[in-house]
Amino acid sequence: MSFASLGLSEALVRAIEAAGYTEPTPVQQRAIPAVLQGRDLMVAAQTGTGKTGGFALPILERLFPNGHPDKSQRHGPRQPRVLVLTPTRELANSRRKYTKASRSMPVT
Repeated sequence: MSFASLGLSEALVRAIEAAGYTEPTPVQQRAIPAVLQGRDLMVAAQTGTGKTGGFALPILERLFPNGHPDKSQRHGPRQPRVLVLTPTRELANSRRKYTKASRSMPVT
């Protein structure tokens, strides 16, 4: 199974591949389509199973459909559209690697 087959745009798939990821994990295979459909998500799994990618990648897709900012969803300047909460600073820092996938997209 590929990231493209999960409904992610070509632009995001290229960014994922550039970051060194080739196949989604089992967690991502189930989580990404659910998040893209707007469903709530709660996952409990061991470290290293792809939980962060399971929610972060579809969030990037929704923020940047086809690799471009979704301006139709913006209601004013600098309004937050995503809030990710983590229980520790160390966990928050480990989640920063997913911002690398968005670097090839215009973040506004």
